[in-house]
Amino acid sequence: MRPSFDLAGRVAVVTGASSGIGQALAATLAEAGARVVALARREDRLAETVAAIEAAGGRAAALVADVGDHHRLDAVAARAAEPFGAPDILVNAAGVNLREPWDAITPESWDRTVDLNLAAPFFLAQALAPAMMQKGWGRVINIASLQSERAMPNSIPYGAAKGGVAQLTRAMAEAWSARGVTCNALAPGYFPTELTAPVFGDPARAEALARQTAIGRNGRLEDLAGPLVFLASPASDYVTGQVLYVDGGFTAK
Repeated sequence: MRPSFDLAGRVAVVTGASSGIGQALAATLAEAGARVVALARREDRLAETVAAIEAAGGRAAALVADVGDHHRLDAVAARAAEPFGAPDILVNAAGVNLREPWDAITPESWDRTVDLNLAAPFFLAQALAPAMMQKGWGRVINIASLQSERAMPNSIPYGAAKGGVAQLTRAMAEAWSARGVTCNALAPGYFPTELTAPVFGDPARAEALARQTAIGRNGRLEDLAGPLVFLASPASDYVTGQVLYVDGGFTAK
């Protein structure tokens, strides 16, 4: 079975790779054998990501860019191919949740949330997919959310965007899978990251969320490794258009 999960020779781009889930996913892909282009806005934090991957024996390069500006993603995609060649795998992990009550949402905060969480995954994939199709093999892995299915307080734009990510994943799968590019999404439950700091900063709230899972605990970043490698590797050749909830059974209860 090992060759089915081997990513040796593949090139992966991971957005949001300077922290949290994106950083963990970048390290996982490198450990599985991929050469990783770590993409984010914060140069210093990206340098830490690349250094950690290389210290573990992997290969990585930093790409400083703001994917929230989706009008410039063609240029970002071209730069992503410079370190190791045309990418085979794209993981759209960059995201933001401003956690505003409904009456505080502005057109600017709405656009910022939707552009980064929903528009950027499509337009970056749109720019990278043709080279994948030319090879006849590619993977697009979006990061969905519990809010792709559930409503949460103070998250209307984020929930709308993440609901859109689930449908975007299905639509891209319909458009591209026949040409070798599968499109799936991981939907994490509650994991301790910068994005969820307001939740985990309240121990009582974090414990209450853990009790809502079937397993009885919140997520650990290593819980995402196996599902990610499955979706990124030949093991998932016949899987496309799916949203895999890695949530300890939160959505099952």
